[in-house]
Amino acid sequence: MKTVTLAKGDGIGPEIMEATVRIIEASGANVQFDEIKVGKKVYESGNTSGISSEAWESIRKHKVFLKAPITTPQGGGYKSLNVTMRKTLGLYANLRPCSSLHPYVRTKHPEMDVVIVRENEEDLYAGIEHQQTEDVVQCLKLITRPGSEKIIRYAFEYAKHNGRKKVTCFSKDNIMKQTDGLFHKIFDEVAAEYPEIENEHWIVDIGAAKLADTPEAFDVIVMQNLYGDILSDVAAQITGSVGMAGSSNVGESVAMFEAIHGSAPDISGKNIANPSGLLRGAILMLNHIGENKAAEKIHNAWLRTIEEGTHTPDIYKEGVSTKKVGTKEFADAVIANLGKSPEQLTAVVYNADKPFDLPKVKERPASKKELLGVDVFVDDKDKNPNNVAERLKSIESEGLKLQMITNRGVKVWPNGFDETYCTNHWRCRLLMPSEEVVDKKEIVNVLSNALANNVDVIKTENLYTFDGKKGFSLGQGQ
Repeated sequence: MKTVTLAKGDGIGPEIMEATVRIIEASGANVQFDEIKVGKKVYESGNTSGISSEAWESIRKHKVFLKAPITTPQGGGYKSLNVTMRKTLGLYANLRPCSSLHPYVRTKHPEMDVVIVRENEEDLYAGIEHQQTEDVVQCLKLITRPGSEKIIRYAFEYAKHNGRKKVTCFSKDNIMKQTDGLFHKIFDEVAAEYPEIENEHWIVDIGAAKLADTPEAFDVIVMQNLYGDILSDVAAQITGSVGMAGSSNVGESVAMFEAIHGSAPDISGKNIANPSGLLRGAILMLNHIGENKAAEKIHNAWLRTIEEGTHTPDIYKEGVSTKKVGTKEFADAVIANLGKSPEQLTAVVYNADKPFDLPKVKERPASKKELLGVDVFVDDKDKNPNNVAERLKSIESEGLKLQMITNRGVKVWPNGFDETYCTNHWRCRLLMPSEEVVDKKEIVNVLSNALANNVDVIKTENLYTFDGKKGFSLGQGQ
């Protein structure tokens, strides 16, 4: 029997978890639960992470965690437990199935059946931010080859395992040619290993517009963290309700399953919350641990209940719904329908095999890495780039010479435009005139010259090539 760590959470969490557990137990699933405490009370006890060491031990021991929504108290420096868990446990893949329940739950897209696969650990969500000048802050967007390969391969393996026909990649590599460009490149590499699955790439803005307008054009969509966070909520909402969506957060050894909605304290204790989101998270959990038949049984019973018009108040609609019920009564109805299939909605059939095992990321041979120069970022309140360039000439070393200055990414020297608005944050690129390989001592000399000439250097970025390919972007307009 598989033991699953369970947390009832805050607000409506205990109510919807009780309903979900009753349904799981009635299905005959071969699981038992080890309950832990996380969330508001743990935070307020003085634990700023919201989770105790004993709770961590249970999750790491059993490796499967079913979590109801929790409340993170405002103020006090409390950290998001979801973010903490995703990063600490390496839960790199967020899976969000989004399918319409037309005509029983209102939607403009009755044929929608999309799965969003979101990278969960890196991108802008690394949370590395700095204020560099009085007017300018930065957030580092970190995209790694291993992180990209893992999530893209997960998307293709999920499609293969679940009979999906197409995987689509969304990125913005027409602008972010290094970060999003790497993600797209790896997508193409991995896609070539799955010739039986159709693949395509969309620029994220027009892809998002297409998703909102014609979601039936998509099957599985894989995205980086920020795009995936936004569009997985959009996708869930246009199926009818964010409140009915569940998700999984899967790593190489541990997985967490949950509803995507919040703890809704305003309706706590009123027996009106819809447990469907957490129940769908539990269905994903059962599939993950190999309890596929129980997952199939519960999912079809849930579909039958929705189809019969037995609805909680959030989706109840006169003329469509037949019976308005509370949280407990909805669970009772699902339990009564175990063993039945929907008559109008499409019944699910889950693969009885064990969950797919993702291959480890392959180690790649080291690239030949060569240093060509340095970008020196300077705080200078003079808004005239020609004046800044004159001052920057003083920091040149014997080999490194000033080649370009940008402001907010736009080239402003040499031959900049007067119309370009400039802040006090300047990127100053120094290269060998013939793009020869540079000794790092040259960069030390540049920084020493800056110190000697009162040039306020706020950061530097070394400019490398990897196997002869430039690992840095041009300035806009360069």
